[in-house]
Amino acid sequence: MSRVCLHGYVSGRVQGVSFRQYTSEQAERLDLDGWVRNLDDGRVELLFEGEEAAVDALAAWLEKGPKLAKVKTVELEAQPLQGIAGFVVRR
Repeated sequence: MSRVCLHGYVSGRVQGVSFRQYTSEQAERLDLDGWVRNLDDGRVELLFEGEEAAVDALAAWLEKGPKLAKVKTVELEAQPLQGIAGFVVRR
């Protein structure tokens, strides 16, 4: 399989519900690399890369998010591979 990279934004009730932590756990479970962070406008921004099937799985998970989240929109777009190692929660 080939590696792919996605960058994007998740909006809705996605801050204050451990969205970043759950996203990090999902990414690590799927063996993805990248990062996630909160934005001042209430959205969550993230970049993740890995095997295409795993990237697709995280993209699908983002549509729902963790139990307390209320995801309104997910905007993702393909990016060149970044060569990131590991997945981090940015503060």
